[in-house]
Amino acid sequence: MEKVLTIILGPTAVGKTAYAINLAKQTGSPVINCDSRQIFREMTIGTAVPSKEQLAQVKHYFIQTKSITEHYAAGQYEIDALSLLEDLFKTHDRLVMCGGSGLYIDAVCNGLDAFPEPDMDLRNSLNGRLQEEGIESLRYQLKQLDPESYGQIDIANPQRIIRALEVTLQTGKKFSEWKTEPSKRRPFAIEKVGLTMDRGKLYERINARVDMMMEEGLLEEVRSLDRFRYRDGVLCPDLLHIPPLRTVGYREIFDYLDGKISIAEAVEKIKTNTRHYAKRQMSYWGRDKSIIWKTMS
Repeated sequence: MEKVLTIILGPTAVGKTAYAINLAKQTGSPVINCDSRQIFREMTIGTAVPSKEQLAQVKHYFIQTKSITEHYAAGQYEIDALSLLEDLFKTHDRLVMCGGSGLYIDAVCNGLDAFPEPDMDLRNSLNGRLQEEGIESLRYQLKQLDPESYGQIDIANPQRIIRALEVTLQTGKKFSEWKTEPSKRRPFAIEKVGLTMDRGKLYERINARVDMMMEEGLLEEVRSLDRFRYRDGVLCPDLLHIPPLRTVGYREIFDYLDGKISIAEAVEKIKTNTRHYAKRQMSYWGRDKSIIWKTMS
């Protein structure tokens, strides 16, 4: 029998966790997390980690297994996930993966391109420009040098902008041109099930989830992470040295803790930015014709 990996994907708050657990119970599979933020043990409430009750229903992998102080990205996840899949497929014919991180899903399905090792001097220079000139300057340069990448990546994420510029400037070859290698073949079949929902209802669920996170103690969770913003005793509010803390729901609360906005404004910003994130997720997957979409009620 052919081995099959079923990936449950979709925008934040659409109901992926419950759907994946139900499917896993039907097929006798564990759930393999592919959410890039639920991997970090210090972040629980703001990343919507499955509840204790949900975790008890089926075995989960890659849930809170790393510290935010460790560098962990899609390339390492590809290696770790493929190793786990190889091991699990020895005793399972079907496996369930669940998450909303498009890059992590792409890493598992297609492999990542063989980008060159970063030039740290160039990266530090670009980070310096980010602090001095702001993200708009970097966006403009990327748009001029590589308009295709500008139109595809998340331009609200400064690290995505910097990485695309870094590769382009370092190699003289556009970042988008590096992303043309054929997909790597996997020794198992892959089916992607995308969960979607009426936009108005999804936005209501997002708003309600943010309110629930605040009730569950998101403010206290973020406050407990404040110590990680310091490097060599100096506050680094840009959080470039700890990228996970730039996650929506965390950076807005840090702005409140820094006295830049009120707590009410922080909550509204979390809701707005989460809705924007959900929209970007759907746009990202809109180009993938292999996804089987299921509308949630």
